[in-house]
Amino acid sequence: MAETEKITEMKFTISPSPHLRSRETTAQIMFSVFAALLPSGIWGVYVYGLHSALVILVSVISCVLFEFLSQKFIFKTRIKISDGSAALTGLLMAYCLPPDIALWKVVVGAFFAIFIAKECFGGIGFNIFNPALIGRAVLLASFPASMTTWQIHGVTQASPLGILREKLNNELPSWMDLFIGRIPGSIGEVSKLLLILGAIFLLIRGIITWHIPVSYILTVVILSIPFKQDIMFQLLSGGLILGAFFMATDYVTSPLYAKGQIIFGIGCGVLTTLIRNLGAYPEGVCYSILIMNILVPLIDRYTKPRVFGVSGVSGVSGVSGKKKEKEKEEEKEKEKEKPKEEGKK
Repeated sequence: MAETEKITEMKFTISPSPHLRSRETTAQIMFSVFAALLPSGIWGVYVYGLHSALVILVSVISCVLFEFLSQKFIFKTRIKISDGSAALTGLLMAYCLPPDIALWKVVVGAFFAIFIAKECFGGIGFNIFNPALIGRAVLLASFPASMTTWQIHGVTQASPLGILREKLNNELPSWMDLFIGRIPGSIGEVSKLLLILGAIFLLIRGIITWHIPVSYILTVVILSIPFKQDIMFQLLSGGLILGAFFMATDYVTSPLYAKGQIIFGIGCGVLTTLIRNLGAYPEGVCYSILIMNILVPLIDRYTKPRVFGVSGVSGVSGVSGKKKEKEKEEEKEKEKEKPKEEGKK
């Protein structure tokens, strides 16, 4: 009897969706994203040369090393480098960097990405900002010249968005060059074709959903019209494709629910368009995602689905609930009998 009473007193709290969880481990998810990004990086190395490969390698190794050192010696927590999150952060940060950047600057960016933006907040699952974008933002603020111009075949060139900002329309690359990746740009974001193929792979696998990328890109398309910008140029230049599919969809720093994800994507699109057209920098993807990262808790709070059911339903087959009802009835009967007993006295 005692065991059955313990069973019937168990309480089940019904929480908002999503209730389904992926069977894949964190390491498997990270590996899938890594695999989806790899072709774009290989193309970047082919276009820009050996130094871009060193940038990727140094970025990945530095991020893994900083995570190991911080967990082992500073925070003294369980070593989690095997989950692949630090390596993926290093790859994503490298993809946002110029192919000719000094390697010591890559190490600086990795330090801010892993130690400051991730481990100081408690590690994976607790960071409020996308670590790779923090690394890029620090480097962009500290070394703006080396982050916005590229040395290709000995010639200093600006990015396509930088060319557009300077209103040198006669020097703009063609849509095909932008799509395939025969342009100056960051290492991993240059080939939109390979990035889109990688994104399709993640969508089919269910690693990411359409809500953030589609709402993000559509917002940029719509807002490019009043600014009288070439829509295809806005889509295919800069880091929009990389940011929409691989940065903004980060599990930890994006909203939980579909409605919130759409709002998040729209916010990123609005900020990206405003920064591109009105801001000091020609590209706005990095800062727009980081700004929206701040608003994620607020978005989750107001887009949380309603709970259907009764929270705190007790027991198996409602046995405990019936027991409580009987106890309430007995208490009511006792209260009725009290005046009678006082009258007899």
